[in-house]
Amino acid sequence: MGGHAWIDMQYLLGLKRLGHKVTYLEECGEESWVYNWQTEELTTDLEYPTSYIKHCLEPTEIRNNWIYRAGEDSVGLDVSTFLDICKEADLLIIRGVPLKLWRPEYNFPTRRAFIDVDPGFTQFKLANNDLELVNTINQSEKLFTIGQRLGAADCPIPTCGYEWIKTVSPISLKDWQYVESDADCFTTIMQWRSYKDAFYEGKLYGNKEREFPKFMTLPSFTTQCLKIALTGADPGKFMEYGWEVTEGWSSSLTPSSYQKFIQESRAEICIAKHGYVATRGGWFSDRSICYLASGRPVLVQDTGLSDWLPTGNGVVTFNNLEEAVRGIEEINKNYEQHRRAARELAEKCFNAENVLTDFINKAVS
Repeated sequence: MGGHAWIDMQYLLGLKRLGHKVTYLEECGEESWVYNWQTEELTTDLEYPTSYIKHCLEPTEIRNNWIYRAGEDSVGLDVSTFLDICKEADLLIIRGVPLKLWRPEYNFPTRRAFIDVDPGFTQFKLANNDLELVNTINQSEKLFTIGQRLGAADCPIPTCGYEWIKTVSPISLKDWQYVESDADCFTTIMQWRSYKDAFYEGKLYGNKEREFPKFMTLPSFTTQCLKIALTGADPGKFMEYGWEVTEGWSSSLTPSSYQKFIQESRAEICIAKHGYVATRGGWFSDRSICYLASGRPVLVQDTGLSDWLPTGNGVVTFNNLEEAVRGIEEINKNYEQHRRAARELAEKCFNAENVLTDFINKAVS
């Protein structure tokens, strides 16, 4: 949850610091269903999720400017106050997932922009007529994607008849500082299976569990410590091959624990979802950007990154086991150089102030 919280907070904090008035909306549809990791059960009680939002946002510049809605129930801003905000708003930003319940007031803002953060999987759902997503997309005047290679000759991701504007995930550099201390392990935070596999034109596009096995034996070829904060799979089968494993949900439960895990890492070792690799859509993780900003190099499976992102220094890509081993050796051989380059890439390519200025200009033009 801490990682997902940070994704939204990068936008909220970045927009606020650019001088915009920002309100956060969590729309659950007719009812709120949230998994409580501590009790290991689903809950419809609004206290659990809204306490989490409050914990995340009240210490920031956003403070109490948020609302959590489930059917006729809500927590946070008074609904009448929120309706006034909708009437005054220039832009409704919908990040990543469709609004399950499209209320009339979501048409009050001057414009609506949808951001695709799951390139390939989003478009396959559209092509397969996912009704909630289709409805949300059709309500949005501008569509953005972090898939930098949509439209490339070797990229099978369909546009579904829409124009997709390229953007990148922003990071609030004020909140993600360069960390001086050294660390031992290459790490990542990983969910084994995030959702169902996608099918498009007879081909399957899968999750981590279809790609990671190709690299399961990686610890056997290096003395470098490799550590996973893992959710959704048996840690024993990873440990058999020499991976260090810690509990994923607890490592990333809050924004602070998520940040601590990343900044206590030596570098990131990122094996991508099968769908990202197979489509070569140019996907790059918002999590990896957090490593970069912290001065932690990123060793990442190639998804077509070199077409748009400088690689080889700060970001090192690999396509197979042998290249992954060489990437570890390269980062360790020139570690301080890669650390500085990582931060420079975060500043040059993902700085929230620059990314969001460009985003807003395109969204409201």
